Amino acid sequence: MTVAMYPGRFDPVTNGHLDIVRRAVSIYEGVVVAVADSRSTLFTTEERVALFSAAVADMPTVRVIANKGLTVDAARDEGAKVLVKGLRAITDFNSEFDMALMNRKMAPEVESTFLMTSVEYLFVSASRIRELASFGYPIEDMVPPVVAEALREKFKNR
Repeated sequence: MTVAMYPGRFDPVTNGHLDIVRRAVSIYEGVVVAVADSRSTLFTTEERVALFSAAVADMPTVRVIANKGLTVDAARDEGAKVLVKGLRAITDFNSEFDMALMNRKMAPEVESTFLMTSVEYLFVSASRIRELASFGYPIEDMVPPVVAEALREKFKNR
């Protein structure tokens, strides 16, 4: 059984992230979403884990965890042999390429794979979603319903 890990900040999870998870589920027997612990986020790590968990509740082979350390260490701990990353543009490729090489140095037994973003999600990014939501712009077609509600709540007094 091949388990893949999909690491990221996911602040917040978007429909583009869910597209990558759905496609990874069709390739691998199990997918572990590793939400990076980070202080510079709109949502806490616990909130991001809960939001992603709610968004993938219909996918029984997906688990969502908090990751407080190196991704390759989390992959080893979870038995993941593959890291899955989504790529939207050449700028994503540049940073992910560097990260993949460093991950290979630290954990040669863990492969990195890349899925090209589906065309309808090329422009969707968590940072853009946060910005639009902060101005009250409707973002319901770019994020799961639970995330849209959480964003409305975060920005209700702004």
